[in-house]
Amino acid sequence: MTASPPKANGSTRPRTPLQFADWRIEATPEPAEEQRTPEPQPEPAVDAEVARARAWAEAEERRVAAEAAAEERRIKAQAEADAIRGAAEENARRLRLANDRQERKDREAVAASEAKIAESNRQRDEAERARQKDQQQADEQQRSEDAAAQEIADADDKWRKYAIRFAIVCGIVSLPVQMSFFWNPRAPWMAAAPIMLEGAAWVVHRGARAAVASRRLVWHYRTIVWLLAFVAAGVNLYHGLHSFDPGTALATAFASIAGPGVWDLHEHGRIRKRDGVLTRRERKAKKRADARAEALKKLEEKTQRFEKEAAEKAAAEARQKLSEERQREFPKVWAEAVKIGAALGKAPDDPAVWPRAYRNIEGCDPGDSIESITARRGAEKRVQAALTGTPVNTLSKTTTAQRGVQTPRSGYKPVPPVRKKGDTTRYHRAAGRAHGDLLRAKNSTQKDPS
Repeated sequence: MTASPPKANGSTRPRTPLQFADWRIEATPEPAEEQRTPEPQPEPAVDAEVARARAWAEAEERRVAAEAAAEERRIKAQAEADAIRGAAEENARRLRLANDRQERKDREAVAASEAKIAESNRQRDEAERARQKDQQQADEQQRSEDAAAQEIADADDKWRKYAIRFAIVCGIVSLPVQMSFFWNPRAPWMAAAPIMLEGAAWVVHRGARAAVASRRLVWHYRTIVWLLAFVAAGVNLYHGLHSFDPGTALATAFASIAGPGVWDLHEHGRIRKRDGVLTRRERKAKKRADARAEALKKLEEKTQRFEKEAAEKAAAEARQKLSEERQREFPKVWAEAVKIGAALGKAPDDPAVWPRAYRNIEGCDPGDSIESITARRGAEKRVQAALTGTPVNTLSKTTTAQRGVQTPRSGYKPVPPVRKKGDTTRYHRAAGRAHGDLLRAKNSTQKDPS
Protein backbone atom coordinates (compact mmCIF):
# COMPACT_ATOMS: atom_id res chain seq x y z
CA MET A 1 0.00 0.00 0.00
CA THR A 2 1.38 3.42 -1.06
CA ALA A 3 -0.05 6.75 0.09
CA SER A 4 -0.26 9.77 -2.26
CA PRO A 5 2.06 12.71 -1.60
CA PRO A 6 0.61 15.85 -0.03
CA LYS A 7 -1.06 18.47 -2.27
CA ALA A 8 -1.81 22.14 -1.74
CA ASN A 9 -4.49 24.10 -3.67
CA GLY A 10 -4.95 21.18 -6.12
CA SER A 11 -1.30 20.97 -7.21
CA THR A 12 1.61 18.81 -6.22
CA ARG A 13 3.96 20.39 -3.71
CA PRO A 14 7.61 20.79 -4.59
CA ARG A 15 10.18 18.13 -3.51
CA THR A 16 11.02 19.56 -0.20
CA PRO A 17 11.55 17.30 2.76
CA LEU A 18 9.01 17.67 5.54
CA GLN A 19 9.84 17.13 9.17
CA PHE A 20 7.09 15.72 11.45
CA ALA A 21 8.41 14.58 14.73
CA ASP A 22 10.83 11.69 13.93
CA TRP A 23 9.63 11.19 10.37
CA ARG A 24 11.47 12.39 7.25
CA ILE A 25 9.20 12.27 4.21
CA GLU A 26 10.38 12.92 0.71
CA ALA A 27 7.82 13.81 -1.95
CA THR A 28 7.92 11.62 -5.02
CA PRO A 29 6.19 12.29 -8.31
CA GLU A 30 3.13 10.24 -9.14
CA PRO A 31 3.34 7.74 -11.98
CA ALA A 32 2.22 9.03 -15.37
CA GLU A 33 -0.91 6.94 -15.42
CA GLU A 34 -2.04 8.38 -12.12
CA GLN A 35 -1.60 12.07 -13.15
CA ARG A 36 -4.89 13.59 -14.15
CA THR A 37 -6.49 16.94 -14.20
CA PRO A 38 -7.21 17.89 -10.62
CA GLU A 39 -10.68 18.82 -9.79
CA PRO A 40 -11.25 22.17 -8.31
CA GLN A 41 -11.23 21.85 -4.53
CA PRO A 42 -11.74 24.33 -1.83
CA GLU A 43 -8.73 25.78 -0.12
CA PRO A 44 -7.73 23.29 2.69
CA ALA A 45 -6.71 24.47 6.02
CA VAL A 46 -3.28 24.03 7.55
CA ASP A 47 -4.54 21.32 9.98
CA ALA A 48 -5.80 19.23 7.05
CA GLU A 49 -2.35 19.34 5.47
CA VAL A 50 -0.77 18.15 8.67
CA ALA A 51 -3.32 15.36 8.99
CA ARG A 52 -2.69 14.35 5.42
CA ALA A 53 1.04 14.14 5.98
CA ARG A 54 0.51 12.22 9.18
CA ALA A 55 -1.78 9.75 7.41
CA TRP A 56 0.77 9.35 4.68
CA ALA A 57 3.45 8.67 7.27
CA GLU A 58 1.29 6.11 9.02
CA ALA A 59 0.55 4.42 5.71
CA GLU A 60 4.25 4.33 4.95
CA GLU A 61 4.90 2.87 8.38
CA ARG A 62 2.31 0.17 7.79
CA ARG A 63 3.88 -0.57 4.41
CA VAL A 64 7.32 -0.90 5.92
CA ALA A 65 5.94 -3.10 8.69
CA ALA A 66 4.14 -5.24 6.13
CA GLU A 67 7.32 -5.57 4.08
CA ALA A 68 9.24 -6.49 7.24
CA ALA A 69 6.58 -9.07 8.14
CA ALA A 70 6.68 -10.43 4.60
CA GLU A 71 10.46 -10.55 4.75
CA GLU A 72 10.23 -12.31 8.10
CA ARG A 73 7.79 -14.85 6.69
CA ARG A 74 10.06 -15.32 3.69
CA ILE A 75 13.05 -15.87 5.94
CA LYS A 76 10.99 -18.25 8.09
CA ALA A 77 9.79 -20.13 5.01
CA GLN A 78 13.36 -20.20 3.72
CA ALA A 79 14.55 -21.51 7.08
CA GLU A 80 11.80 -24.13 7.06
CA ALA A 81 12.72 -25.09 3.51
CA ASP A 82 16.39 -25.27 4.51
CA ALA A 83 15.42 -27.36 7.52
CA ILE A 84 13.32 -29.67 5.34
CA ARG A 85 16.13 -29.88 2.80
CA GLY A 86 18.65 -30.53 5.56
CA ALA A 87 16.39 -33.16 7.06
CA ALA A 88 15.95 -34.74 3.63
CA GLU A 89 19.72 -34.69 3.09
CA GLU A 90 20.25 -36.12 6.55
CA ASN A 91 17.67 -38.84 5.88
CA ALA A 92 19.31 -39.54 2.53
CA ARG A 93 22.71 -39.70 4.24
CA ARG A 94 21.34 -42.02 6.91
CA LEU A 95 19.66 -44.14 4.28
CA ARG A 96 22.88 -44.27 2.28
CA LEU A 97 24.83 -45.19 5.39
CA ALA A 98 22.20 -47.79 6.27
CA ASN A 99 22.41 -49.21 2.74
CA ASP A 100 26.20 -49.25 2.92
CA ARG A 101 26.05 -50.85 6.32
CA GLN A 102 23.54 -53.44 5.11
CA GLU A 103 25.69 -54.10 2.05
CA ARG A 104 28.73 -54.58 4.26
CA LYS A 105 26.72 -56.90 6.49
CA ASP A 106 25.59 -58.85 3.43
CA ARG A 107 29.16 -59.10 2.18
CA GLU A 108 30.33 -60.12 5.63
CA ALA A 109 27.52 -62.66 5.85
CA VAL A 110 28.46 -64.07 2.42
CA ALA A 111 32.13 -64.13 3.39
CA ALA A 112 31.28 -65.75 6.72
CA SER A 113 29.09 -68.30 4.94
CA GLU A 114 31.84 -69.07 2.45
CA ALA A 115 34.38 -69.30 5.27
CA LYS A 116 32.03 -71.57 7.19
CA ILE A 117 31.52 -73.75 4.12
CA ALA A 118 35.28 -73.85 3.52
CA GLU A 119 35.88 -74.67 7.18
CA SER A 120 33.21 -77.37 7.02
CA ASN A 121 34.80 -78.82 3.90
CA ARG A 122 38.21 -78.68 5.51
CA GLN A 123 36.94 -80.37 8.65
CA ARG A 124 35.16 -82.98 6.53
CA ASP A 125 38.35 -83.64 4.56
CA GLU A 126 40.38 -83.83 7.77
CA ALA A 127 37.79 -86.15 9.29
CA GLU A 128 37.87 -88.30 6.15
CA ARG A 129 41.67 -88.41 6.20
CA ALA A 130 41.64 -89.19 9.92
CA ARG A 131 39.04 -91.91 9.33
CA GLN A 132 41.12 -93.41 6.54
CA LYS A 133 44.22 -93.20 8.69
CA ASP A 134 42.41 -94.82 11.61
CA GLN A 135 41.07 -97.49 9.27
CA GLN A 136 44.57 -98.15 7.95
CA GLN A 137 45.92 -98.31 11.50
CA ALA A 138 43.08 -100.60 12.51
CA ASP A 139 43.72 -102.81 9.49
CA GLU A 140 47.43 -102.90 10.23
CA GLN A 141 46.74 -103.64 13.88
CA GLN A 142 44.28 -106.34 12.90
CA ARG A 143 46.79 -107.86 10.53
CA SER A 144 49.45 -107.64 13.22
CA GLU A 145 47.12 -109.25 15.75
CA ASP A 146 46.14 -111.93 13.25
CA ALA A 147 49.80 -112.59 12.48
CA ALA A 148 50.61 -112.72 16.22
CA ALA A 149 47.65 -115.02 16.85
CA GLN A 150 48.69 -117.20 13.93
CA GLU A 151 52.25 -117.29 15.21
CA ILE A 152 51.04 -118.21 18.69
CA ALA A 153 48.77 -120.87 17.26
CA ASP A 154 51.64 -122.27 15.17
CA ALA A 155 53.94 -122.20 18.18
CA ASP A 156 51.35 -123.94 20.36
CA ASP A 157 50.76 -126.55 17.65
CA LYS A 158 54.48 -127.21 17.25
CA TRP A 159 54.95 -127.31 21.01
CA ARG A 160 52.16 -129.87 21.30
CA LYS A 161 53.59 -132.02 18.50
CA TYR A 162 57.11 -131.88 19.90
CA ALA A 163 55.83 -132.75 23.40
CA ILE A 164 53.93 -135.78 22.07
CA ARG A 165 56.91 -136.96 20.03
CA PHE A 166 59.26 -136.49 23.00
CA ALA A 167 56.86 -138.43 25.25
CA ILE A 168 56.74 -141.28 22.68
CA VAL A 169 60.54 -141.40 22.53
CA CYS A 170 60.74 -141.42 26.32
CA GLY A 171 58.19 -144.29 26.41
CA ILE A 172 60.22 -146.27 23.84
CA VAL A 173 63.35 -145.82 25.98
CA SER A 174 61.75 -146.67 29.33
CA LEU A 175 59.42 -149.55 28.31
CA PRO A 176 62.06 -152.30 27.58
CA VAL A 177 63.64 -152.05 31.04
CA GLN A 178 60.25 -152.16 32.69
CA MET A 179 59.14 -155.10 30.52
CA SER A 180 62.30 -157.03 31.48
CA PHE A 181 61.55 -156.30 35.13
CA PHE A 182 58.01 -157.68 34.88
CA TRP A 183 58.90 -160.64 32.55
CA ASN A 184 58.20 -164.08 33.96
CA PRO A 185 58.25 -167.19 31.79
CA ARG A 186 55.63 -168.71 33.94
CA ALA A 187 53.47 -165.53 33.71
CA PRO A 188 54.21 -163.90 30.31
CA TRP A 189 51.20 -161.66 30.55
CA MET A 190 53.06 -159.62 33.20
CA ALA A 191 55.08 -158.10 30.35
CA ALA A 192 52.07 -155.87 29.64
CA ALA A 193 52.30 -154.26 33.11
CA PRO A 194 54.66 -151.45 31.90
CA ILE A 195 52.25 -150.67 29.07
CA MET A 196 49.47 -150.47 31.65
CA LEU A 197 51.59 -148.17 33.85
CA GLU A 198 52.57 -145.77 31.03
CA GLY A 199 49.09 -145.95 29.52
CA ALA A 200 47.51 -145.05 32.86
CA ALA A 201 49.64 -141.90 32.98
CA TRP A 202 48.52 -140.87 29.47
CA VAL A 203 44.88 -141.65 30.25
CA VAL A 204 45.02 -139.39 33.30
CA HIS A 205 46.69 -136.73 31.10
CA ARG A 206 43.69 -136.87 28.77
CA GLY A 207 41.44 -136.43 31.80
CA ALA A 208 43.42 -133.33 32.82
CA ARG A 209 43.07 -131.98 29.27
CA ALA A 210 39.30 -132.48 29.42
CA ALA A 211 39.21 -130.71 32.82
CA VAL A 212 41.10 -127.75 31.34
CA ALA A 213 38.63 -127.52 28.43
CA SER A 214 35.63 -127.64 30.78
CA ARG A 215 37.26 -125.25 33.29
CA ARG A 216 37.36 -127.76 36.13
CA LEU A 217 40.05 -128.42 38.72
CA VAL A 218 43.04 -130.33 37.38
CA TRP A 219 45.43 -130.54 40.30
CA HIS A 220 44.37 -134.08 41.29
CA TYR A 221 44.84 -135.35 37.68
CA ARG A 222 48.33 -133.89 37.59
CA THR A 223 49.14 -135.41 41.00
CA ILE A 224 48.17 -138.91 39.76
CA VAL A 225 50.26 -138.44 36.58
CA TRP A 226 53.35 -137.50 38.56
CA LEU A 227 52.79 -140.42 40.98
CA LEU A 228 52.63 -142.94 38.10
CA ALA A 229 55.70 -141.33 36.50
CA PHE A 230 57.73 -141.67 39.71
CA VAL A 231 56.60 -145.33 40.10
CA ALA A 232 57.82 -146.08 36.58
CA ALA A 233 61.07 -144.17 37.22
CA GLY A 234 61.63 -146.14 40.46
CA VAL A 235 61.12 -149.46 38.64
CA ASN A 236 63.60 -148.48 35.90
CA LEU A 237 66.17 -147.22 38.41
CA TYR A 238 65.98 -150.35 40.60
CA HIS A 239 66.00 -152.86 37.72
CA GLY A 240 68.65 -150.94 35.81
CA LEU A 241 71.03 -150.88 38.75
CA HIS A 242 70.57 -154.63 39.48
CA SER A 243 70.33 -156.02 35.99
CA PHE A 244 72.10 -153.40 33.86
CA ASP A 245 74.59 -150.59 34.38
CA PRO A 246 73.95 -147.27 36.24
CA GLY A 247 73.76 -145.34 32.98
CA THR A 248 70.91 -147.48 31.75
CA ALA A 249 69.19 -147.15 35.11
CA LEU A 250 69.46 -143.36 35.17
CA ALA A 251 68.51 -142.94 31.51
CA THR A 252 65.41 -145.09 31.74
CA ALA A 253 64.39 -143.47 35.06
CA PHE A 254 64.77 -140.01 33.49
CA ALA A 255 62.76 -141.11 30.44
CA SER A 256 59.94 -142.36 32.66
CA ILE A 257 59.74 -138.90 34.33
CA ALA A 258 60.62 -136.64 31.34
CA GLY A 259 57.87 -137.83 29.01
CA PRO A 260 54.89 -137.17 31.33
CA GLY A 261 56.69 -134.09 32.75
CA VAL A 262 57.07 -132.37 29.36
CA TRP A 263 53.42 -133.03 28.52
CA ASP A 264 52.41 -131.71 31.95
CA LEU A 265 54.34 -128.51 31.19
CA HIS A 266 52.31 -128.19 27.99
CA GLU A 267 49.05 -128.58 29.89
CA HIS A 268 50.26 -126.18 32.58
CA GLY A 269 50.73 -123.49 29.92
CA ARG A 270 47.22 -124.10 28.61
CA ILE A 271 45.84 -123.76 32.16
CA ARG A 272 47.63 -120.44 32.77
CA LYS A 273 46.44 -119.12 29.40
CA ARG A 274 42.90 -120.13 30.24
CA ASP A 275 43.05 -118.43 33.65
CA GLY A 276 44.76 -115.32 32.26
CA VAL A 277 47.79 -115.70 34.49
CA LEU A 278 50.50 -113.14 33.66
CA THR A 279 54.10 -113.98 33.14
CA ARG A 280 56.83 -112.70 35.41
CA ARG A 281 57.74 -109.91 32.97
CA GLU A 282 54.10 -108.97 32.57
CA ARG A 283 53.64 -108.92 36.34
CA LYS A 284 56.61 -106.57 36.74
CA ALA A 285 55.36 -104.31 33.94
CA LYS A 286 51.89 -104.27 35.48
CA LYS A 287 53.33 -103.47 38.88
CA ARG A 288 55.31 -100.52 37.45
CA ALA A 289 52.21 -99.27 35.58
CA ASP A 290 50.09 -99.55 38.73
CA ALA A 291 52.68 -97.63 40.74
CA ARG A 292 52.85 -94.92 38.07
CA ALA A 293 49.05 -94.67 37.94
CA GLU A 294 48.85 -94.48 41.73
CA ALA A 295 51.46 -91.70 41.80
CA LEU A 296 49.59 -89.77 39.09
CA LYS A 297 46.33 -90.23 40.98
CA LYS A 298 47.88 -88.93 44.21
CA LEU A 299 49.41 -85.98 42.35
CA GLU A 300 46.08 -85.17 40.72
CA GLU A 301 44.26 -85.37 44.06
CA LYS A 302 46.89 -83.13 45.63
CA THR A 303 46.60 -80.63 42.76
CA GLN A 304 42.82 -80.61 42.98
CA ARG A 305 43.01 -80.08 46.73
CA PHE A 306 45.41 -77.15 46.32
CA GLU A 307 43.25 -75.64 43.56
CA LYS A 308 40.13 -76.00 45.69
CA GLU A 309 41.83 -74.38 48.66
CA ALA A 310 43.12 -71.54 46.47
CA ALA A 311 39.67 -71.01 44.95
CA GLU A 312 38.01 -70.98 48.36
CA LYS A 313 40.63 -68.53 49.64
CA ALA A 314 40.17 -66.26 46.61
CA ALA A 315 36.37 -66.42 46.99
CA ALA A 316 36.63 -65.54 50.68
CA GLU A 317 38.94 -62.60 49.92
CA ALA A 318 36.63 -61.39 47.14
CA ARG A 319 33.63 -61.64 49.44
CA GLN A 320 35.45 -59.78 52.20
CA LYS A 321 36.49 -57.06 49.73
CA LEU A 322 32.91 -56.81 48.43
CA SER A 323 31.57 -56.51 51.97
CA GLU A 324 34.03 -53.71 52.74
CA GLU A 325 33.11 -51.88 49.53
CA ARG A 326 29.40 -52.21 50.32
CA GLN A 327 29.93 -50.87 53.83
CA ARG A 328 31.90 -47.93 52.44
CA GLU A 329 29.64 -47.11 49.48
CA PHE A 330 26.22 -47.94 50.98
CA PRO A 331 26.34 -47.44 54.76
CA LYS A 332 22.54 -47.09 55.14
CA VAL A 333 21.87 -50.17 53.02
CA TRP A 334 24.50 -52.10 55.00
CA ALA A 335 22.85 -51.14 58.29
CA GLU A 336 19.49 -52.32 56.92
CA ALA A 337 21.11 -55.57 55.69
CA VAL A 338 22.59 -56.14 59.16
CA LYS A 339 19.10 -55.84 60.67
CA ILE A 340 17.52 -58.17 58.10
CA GLY A 341 20.39 -60.67 58.41
CA ALA A 342 20.06 -60.70 62.19
CA ALA A 343 16.34 -61.37 61.83
CA LEU A 344 16.85 -64.16 59.29
CA GLY A 345 20.01 -65.62 60.80
CA LYS A 346 22.12 -64.89 57.72
CA ALA A 347 25.08 -62.71 56.81
CA PRO A 348 24.41 -59.14 55.61
CA ASP A 349 25.96 -59.86 52.19
CA ASP A 350 23.90 -63.02 51.67
CA PRO A 351 22.16 -63.12 48.26
CA ALA A 352 18.79 -63.35 50.01
CA VAL A 353 19.48 -60.38 52.34
CA TRP A 354 21.35 -57.71 50.39
CA PRO A 355 18.86 -57.20 47.48
CA ARG A 356 16.00 -56.90 49.98
CA ALA A 357 17.86 -54.29 52.04
CA TYR A 358 18.83 -52.37 48.89
CA ARG A 359 15.20 -52.21 47.75
CA ASN A 360 14.09 -51.07 51.21
CA ILE A 361 16.50 -48.11 51.20
CA GLU A 362 16.97 -47.19 47.53
CA GLY A 363 13.57 -48.29 46.22
CA CYS A 364 15.05 -50.22 43.28
CA ASP A 365 17.07 -53.32 42.53
CA PRO A 366 20.83 -53.44 43.21
CA GLY A 367 22.78 -51.73 40.47
CA ASP A 368 20.19 -48.97 39.94
CA SER A 369 19.68 -45.64 41.69
CA ILE A 370 17.69 -42.45 41.28
CA GLU A 371 20.65 -40.80 39.55
CA SER A 372 21.25 -43.71 37.17
CA ILE A 373 17.55 -43.97 36.27
CA THR A 374 17.35 -40.20 35.63
CA ALA A 375 20.51 -40.30 33.53
CA ARG A 376 19.24 -43.28 31.56
CA ARG A 377 15.92 -41.58 30.78
CA GLY A 378 17.72 -38.40 29.72
CA ALA A 379 20.00 -40.42 27.45
CA GLU A 380 16.99 -42.18 25.95
CA LYS A 381 15.38 -38.81 25.18
CA ARG A 382 18.57 -37.55 23.57
CA VAL A 383 18.78 -40.69 21.45
CA GLN A 384 15.16 -40.28 20.40
CA ALA A 385 15.81 -36.61 19.55
CA ALA A 386 18.83 -37.60 17.47
CA LEU A 387 16.83 -40.24 15.61
CA THR A 388 13.76 -38.09 14.91
CA GLY A 389 15.42 -34.67 14.58
CA THR A 390 13.15 -33.24 17.30
CA PRO A 391 14.57 -31.00 20.06
CA VAL A 392 14.84 -32.59 23.47
CA ASN A 393 12.65 -29.89 25.08
CA THR A 394 9.85 -30.65 22.61
CA LEU A 395 10.11 -34.33 23.46
CA SER A 396 9.88 -33.61 27.15
CA LYS A 397 6.86 -31.35 26.62
CA THR A 398 5.24 -34.00 24.46
CA THR A 399 5.81 -36.73 26.99
CA THR A 400 4.56 -34.54 29.87
CA ALA A 401 1.64 -32.85 28.05
CA GLN A 402 -1.74 -32.77 29.70
CA ARG A 403 -3.92 -35.67 28.71
CA GLY A 404 -7.23 -35.30 30.53
CA VAL A 405 -9.94 -37.89 30.13
CA GLN A 406 -12.87 -35.89 28.81
CA THR A 407 -15.51 -38.56 29.36
CA PRO A 408 -15.85 -41.35 31.89
CA ARG A 409 -15.32 -44.92 30.76
CA SER A 410 -18.39 -47.12 30.54
CA GLY A 411 -18.33 -50.63 31.93
CA TYR A 412 -20.58 -51.85 29.14
CA LYS A 413 -18.64 -51.54 25.88
CA PRO A 414 -21.55 -51.28 23.34
CA VAL A 415 -22.86 -48.17 25.14
CA PRO A 416 -20.84 -45.06 24.16
CA PRO A 417 -19.68 -42.80 26.98
CA VAL A 418 -21.86 -39.73 27.67
CA ARG A 419 -20.26 -36.53 28.83
CA LYS A 420 -22.00 -34.76 31.69
CA LYS A 421 -21.44 -31.55 33.54
CA GLY A 422 -18.74 -31.86 36.14
CA ASP A 423 -17.03 -34.92 34.56
CA THR A 424 -13.76 -33.05 34.07
CA THR A 425 -11.99 -30.31 35.97
CA ARG A 426 -12.30 -26.82 34.53
CA TYR A 427 -9.15 -25.43 32.90
CA HIS A 428 -7.40 -22.49 34.51
CA ARG A 429 -8.24 -18.99 33.34
CA ALA A 430 -4.63 -18.42 32.33
CA ALA A 431 -4.94 -21.26 29.82
CA GLY A 432 -8.04 -19.56 28.36
CA ARG A 433 -6.25 -16.22 28.03
CA ALA A 434 -3.25 -17.88 26.36
CA HIS A 435 -5.57 -19.67 23.95
CA GLY A 436 -7.33 -16.36 23.11
CA ASP A 437 -4.03 -14.59 22.48
CA LEU A 438 -3.01 -17.44 20.17
CA LEU A 439 -6.28 -17.17 18.19
CA ARG A 440 -6.00 -13.38 17.88
CA ALA A 441 -2.44 -13.59 16.63
CA LYS A 442 -3.46 -16.24 14.12
CA ASN A 443 -6.40 -14.15 12.84
CA SER A 444 -4.30 -11.02 12.51
CA THR A 445 -1.75 -12.95 10.49
CA GLN A 446 -4.42 -14.31 8.16
CA LYS A 447 -6.01 -10.84 7.65
CA ASP A 448 -2.69 -9.15 6.88
CA PRO A 449 -3.03 -7.86 3.25
CA SER A 450 0.64 -8.34 2.54
